[in-house]
Amino acid sequence: MTPTQSKQNQLHHHLRELGSIAVAFSSGVDSTFLLKTARDLLGDRVLAITVHSCLSPQRELDEAMQFTRDEGIEHIVLEVDELSIPGFAQNPADRCYLCKVELFTRIQRIAEERGIPHVAEGSNADDSNDYRPGLRAITELGILSPLRDAGLTKSEIRQLSSELGLPTWNKQSFACLASRIPYGEEITKERLAMIDAAEQYLLDAGFRQVRVRFHGNLARIETNEEGQQFLADKALREAIHCRFKEIGFVYVAIDLLGYRTGSMNETLTMPLGEKKCTKIKKSRHFA
Repeated sequence: MTPTQSKQNQLHHHLRELGSIAVAFSSGVDSTFLLKTARDLLGDRVLAITVHSCLSPQRELDEAMQFTRDEGIEHIVLEVDELSIPGFAQNPADRCYLCKVELFTRIQRIAEERGIPHVAEGSNADDSNDYRPGLRAITELGILSPLRDAGLTKSEIRQLSSELGLPTWNKQSFACLASRIPYGEEITKERLAMIDAAEQYLLDAGFRQVRVRFHGNLARIETNEEGQQFLADKALREAIHCRFKEIGFVYVAIDLLGYRTGSMNETLTMPLGEKKCTKIKKSRHFA
């Protein structure tokens, strides 16, 4: 038995012990795997609850609804206005904590009304390595994190999802649109709509893993190596710039480090100039 299979068995044992469960379902890689596994083990004793708001693209809700229909899972869509949560729109460093407390309190209430004693969410073992104040809210509220407890990493969840034939096994990672705005800058529906439109344009153009970070009238594009190769095409760059100007940005920049999760957290953990850079010789292309 491989280490991944051992973790999967631990997950199965845990879910069977719970008996029934409500899953906070975003349609992402992790929550889809958790929901599918729970459904296979517990049958109709599983409820999916999806939060929908201006912080998440419509495509994520559409995919969540399609998956639960295909799997025959009872699904509740919870409409929420996070911008009305006291302090949230001001975008403090613990923004995610404020949000998770509100959302999971409401999810717990729905589960209790249905007679379901347990609520679970899809954090994995890798999530403990980044600044995630939302995990504090999850712990305080007693929300379960079965994937994290089993020690399953993102790559292992993708592997197991592929073995289950889940369409999300290679889906790009996604985080709420508020994570594109630097801490301390106000979160507004207009800014979120600009970010959503810009990212959707890039996805439609063929980019898979991409973020558009909001810096006032400048959009900073983070993308993976494949996306960086796309951007070598001058015509595509010009088309992106034109579309982004239509959306409302004046300048468009490409982040040299590319896509990485939690890049906005870098301002919290590393003062300017602290990181030591590797010296390189002058490139022959510029000699």
